[in-house]
Amino acid sequence: MIAIIVIIVVLLAIVGGMFIAPYNSLVGLRNKLQEAWRQVDVELNRRYDLIPNLVESVKGYATHEHNTLSDIISLRNQARQMDTNGAASAQRGQVEAQLTQALGSINALAEAYPDLKADAGFRQLSEQLAATEDRIANSRRYYNAVVGDYNTKVESFPSNISASMFHFTKAAYFQVDDPSMREAPQVDFSQMGYGSGVQRDGQQAGTPAPGNQQSVPQPALGQDAPGQPL
Repeated sequence: MIAIIVIIVVLLAIVGGMFIAPYNSLVGLRNKLQEAWRQVDVELNRRYDLIPNLVESVKGYATHEHNTLSDIISLRNQARQMDTNGAASAQRGQVEAQLTQALGSINALAEAYPDLKADAGFRQLSEQLAATEDRIANSRRYYNAVVGDYNTKVESFPSNISASMFHFTKAAYFQVDDPSMREAPQVDFSQMGYGSGVQRDGQQAGTPAPGNQQSVPQPALGQDAPGQPL
């Protein structure tokens, strides 16, 4: 009788080791993965909320940049409407990467339009956007770390048996393909002079303002500013 009990206990331990424990671990990691993505999504939505106000502030000064600003709004709307079912997807990552790159062009516009660069409302929105980009990068790094742990569990023995039986599939990383877009765009308002850039009202580009002895080359309009990790 005792021998039978021992055998049953051993069998239960084997079953638990091969199915129950791995299943519970997979459930825990999946929940952690969903929570990590929710945090990414919160920060992405914060960026979506900032973009319209930022674009409106730019419109007041950069009236000739209609195409650039329209592209930003279009990408913002496209990204916001994408349903990823609580996880990242390659398509969502591509759209978000394009949006991040497009937002980098705001830096070039600020340099080209000194009045815009000096506008207090624009500076505040730009600083909020830069802080949001930092939070997106941090949340993305954490999410991708959880994805790595989860995918390892899905592929490793014996947890891969439970993963196959209960339909746990690998999760997608939230990342961009272009290394130039992997850093958050930086907004630098430390230099607030009017001595460079394209001037409105017919003033020639690169002409220094009174008292400024040196002009600084500016980036071409419509190009992304250099710089910009889910």
